[in-house]
Amino acid sequence: MEFIDSHCHLQTFLNKGQLTEVMSRAEQAGVTRLITVGTHIGDWSCYRDLAKAHPGQVYWTVGIHPCHVEEDWQDQGSALSVWFADECLPVALGEIGLDYFHLPKFPDEAAEQKQRQQEAFAFQLAVAYQLDCPVVVHSRHAFHDCVAMLDQSGVNWEKVVFHCFSEGVDEVTQLNERGGRASFTGIATYKNAATIREAILAQGIERLMIETDAPYLAPVPHRGKPCEPSYVHHTAALCADLFGVPIETIAEQTAANTQAFFGL
Repeated sequence: MEFIDSHCHLQTFLNKGQLTEVMSRAEQAGVTRLITVGTHIGDWSCYRDLAKAHPGQVYWTVGIHPCHVEEDWQDQGSALSVWFADECLPVALGEIGLDYFHLPKFPDEAAEQKQRQQEAFAFQLAVAYQLDCPVVVHSRHAFHDCVAMLDQSGVNWEKVVFHCFSEGVDEVTQLNERGGRASFTGIATYKNAATIREAILAQGIERLMIETDAPYLAPVPHRGKPCEPSYVHHTAALCADLFGVPIETIAEQTAANTQAFFGL
């Protein structure tokens, strides 16, 4: 039984000297492949080097997370295409998108940051369109703006995933109707996450992808503790219960879906 953690951030574990142990626990739990997702230029080379050091086990992406869009974001943005010429290619552009939850408190500053995020998202979508590569979207309190900008970009919706999906049935239906999909984290295991569980059922097994977003959002029974890729099986077990199928079915289908989406 093989699981793929379709979205995690390994630099935190590397910086703490924990990566070897974390990867060992993942392998013991059947999580044989990890996609470590870039958020700013400071982690891109780290993730490329990890992918080179662990071929067939670690894959990587590049992107400017909306919370890392600073005044000089254009300097990072102009470098994106170069990384897709590396001998060890990223498997996606991301995570990119919009985050209105973490905007500054003062209205003028919030409006400025919001505009900057939208400009950076539009720029990166243009790069994704040119490269025709998969896109990993971060959307927090910004779903409708993210969808509208994706529609305007011309990016192939079949190559779009909204990671750490926390919306409901209507929103996941909008993604699926366009050809896109959602990926689900341990949040779905939380007691108050009924809306997310409904979205999992609405999307169906055929498009299902699961992730940890480690080191964040540990699932039950580890909620409140640092998350790690080995915990993805808890989300898989929840999905198995929702669909009334063996966990082996979820493992097989989500691994196949993730492999096909990212071209692993």
